[in-house]
Amino acid sequence: MECNSGGETGLMMKEDEAINSTGKVNVSGWGKRHSQCVILFFTMTVLYSMRSCMGVALVAMIHRETAHLRQFNHTVIHLNKSVLANLTSKEDTNYTEFKTDGLLNALLLIPPFPEFKWNKKVQDTILASFFWGYMSLQIPVGQLAHRFGARRLLVGASILNFIIPVIFPAATYYGGWICAVLCRVGQGMGQACLVPSVHTILGKWAPLHERGRLTAIIYGGQAIGTVLGLPITGFIGSSYLGWPGIFRFYGFLSGILGVVVWLMVVDTPAKHQSISLAEKRYIEGSLGPTTETKMPVPWKQIFKCRGMYAITAAHIGNAWGQLTLFTEIPSYMDKIMGVNIKANGLLTALPFMVMWFTNFFFSWLTDMLIAKKYLTVTQTRKLANSIGSIPASILLILLAYAPKNIYIVESLLVAICSFKVASHVGFHVNHVDIAPNFAGTLISMSNFLSQAIASLAPITAGIILTDTSDPVLWRKVFFVSAGLYFFTNLVYVILGTAELADWNSPRYEKVALNDNNKGDKANVKSDTGEM
Repeated sequence: MECNSGGETGLMMKEDEAINSTGKVNVSGWGKRHSQCVILFFTMTVLYSMRSCMGVALVAMIHRETAHLRQFNHTVIHLNKSVLANLTSKEDTNYTEFKTDGLLNALLLIPPFPEFKWNKKVQDTILASFFWGYMSLQIPVGQLAHRFGARRLLVGASILNFIIPVIFPAATYYGGWICAVLCRVGQGMGQACLVPSVHTILGKWAPLHERGRLTAIIYGGQAIGTVLGLPITGFIGSSYLGWPGIFRFYGFLSGILGVVVWLMVVDTPAKHQSISLAEKRYIEGSLGPTTETKMPVPWKQIFKCRGMYAITAAHIGNAWGQLTLFTEIPSYMDKIMGVNIKANGLLTALPFMVMWFTNFFFSWLTDMLIAKKYLTVTQTRKLANSIGSIPASILLILLAYAPKNIYIVESLLVAICSFKVASHVGFHVNHVDIAPNFAGTLISMSNFLSQAIASLAPITAGIILTDTSDPVLWRKVFFVSAGLYFFTNLVYVILGTAELADWNSPRYEKVALNDNNKGDKANVKSDTGEM
């Protein structure tokens, strides 16, 4: 017993070596916080690859005679009544003549595989259906992450994204496009858990001076997931596994990921069994007062918070610009510039690859500015968001007037993505600055509103583009996006703040309760005539 006691004392002394006489904690090198972020990076990478695979998978799923009807972007497309009426056309929704040969072929485990006669409207519906599910659950999953923990939510999302892709091929063959839509809605509902859960974990694990870099590690999975998803999907689709193998590959990958998350992700440093005392104190000391008790969400204070309105405005401008970038520019390159950028995988992937690298530069820059106290946290967030928005707005205008030169066009696209990613350490991480205890709730709100408004971008472009071959009309589309980038950033610069909110503290509830009790007692004394 004495030896054990001495060993424990020695361990405590070693851990306390990182704590100096002033009470400050110095923790350098790899820690448990980095391990958590790496796991979340792979989670983000896999789920974003799965999100983007549907457009490429349609290449293998659609019959060659209807190949000219395909569209490969993965965006929200709102369908009017006439479109919905046309979706029921039997001629366009049937698969080609296909007879199963044995049980394995009937389950679409071995070739040959059926090809579908889906028209462009059906394909657009399948592509859009993912985002119907994704948007519908943003605010509810923010609450679930806050009350039950992000780890359970991520595991549930991984399981759902394991089951649905595995059954997707058979469900699509036997149930038609309607079942395909239902499956994609289910996947969207599962992936709605991702961003609120990640922000909830960042709110518990990301110290202020490392917040930008830890955020960059995780959200770098968005760019890498898109880059890797396109070639992997194409390779599997053209292999023996065929298009059903695409969905099963991502399904099993998501299942494995769910097991890893369950075993290795921990909601808070306090719950981690092997974290050092020094690292735990470092994280918790940086984040301010926290509690394991689930605090009620202070909705009234959130709606009064000017910083939240600034974040939401910046989120709207960023989401609108991103949707325009990913959905309209390829069409512009094809119709106006005569460059089919979708046909060249390298041209498609290069902006995302550069985005991934600049992501780490901007995260390092913002952390350095905060740690060295060159700028305040608020000033740093505003600077980063301005770097992500103002150059993007200028470059969009330059792209509208660009000559028909692939080198110039690709350079502009790379530059836009290179600067745009700076917003990740601007408004995107600002939720954690304001209220780390409610970061998941805050981002679920801004994400829902921004995606709902940004979904109007394709509709607005459709209204403007009465003639898709008219360069002047295309310039108007880019002017709208550029203007939103600029003015929403202006709102963020004017109203934005990174100060820790009073209502983030567990003591805030106690103080408010005590004040209410004092007021009640005073009222009682007044009513009874006591002085």
